[in-house]
Amino acid sequence: MKTIGLIGGMGWQSTLEYYRIINETMLSRTGNGHAAKIIIDSLDFGEVEDLIHRNDFAGLTTMLVHSARKLELAGAELLLIGANTMHFVAPEVSRNVSIPLVHIVDVTIEKIREKGLSKVGLLGTKFTMEQDFFKQRLMQHGIKAIVPELVERAFIHRTIFTELFIGKINPVSKTRFLKIIGSLIEGGAQGIILGCTEIPMLIKQDDCPVPVFDTTLIHSVAAVDLAK
Repeated sequence: MKTIGLIGGMGWQSTLEYYRIINETMLSRTGNGHAAKIIIDSLDFGEVEDLIHRNDFAGLTTMLVHSARKLELAGAELLLIGANTMHFVAPEVSRNVSIPLVHIVDVTIEKIREKGLSKVGLLGTKFTMEQDFFKQRLMQHGIKAIVPELVERAFIHRTIFTELFIGKINPVSKTRFLKIIGSLIEGGAQGIILGCTEIPMLIKQDDCPVPVFDTTLIHSVAAVDLAK
């Protein structure tokens, strides 16, 4: 069984979910009390957030590369970045370690293709929804991503940072999320990507009439697939 290295803390609520899902999946597949071998480097999100607000992308890259190298030196044999947004530095991180990086977008694409979908709604931080690092990777596989309108993107981003990152589940926010999802479906979305690892705390498959792609779950299970 390979040791999984997880760059966590972005935020810590979703890091808890990664740990839970990975271990529950490993137990269900192996039985007899087996758990996953995991090394976690939990970053201080306050420092990450400060770099984000200052648009210090070089600083963010340096931070995540350092974390990845630390995990490799500690014995990790494959690597996860436990946040969608931080995958904008994935190419640089991958170049600086010798262990494989399990890319959250790539494993999500596999699940979308299994469903035969070509147009999906993408929810996440403003950076994930507005920049190209996620959407272009989808497009390379013939999948078009559509995002909410500007005011709704701002609401989603604010909810992630002020509620979900501290574990606050607000029914009013959930209702608005579902309205946004409804608008995306009306716009042709055949499925919805929960492209922030905290959003699955608020939105579940049972809430939606189309397939929901929980990136936290997909990413965690993919890690188990590769670790066995």
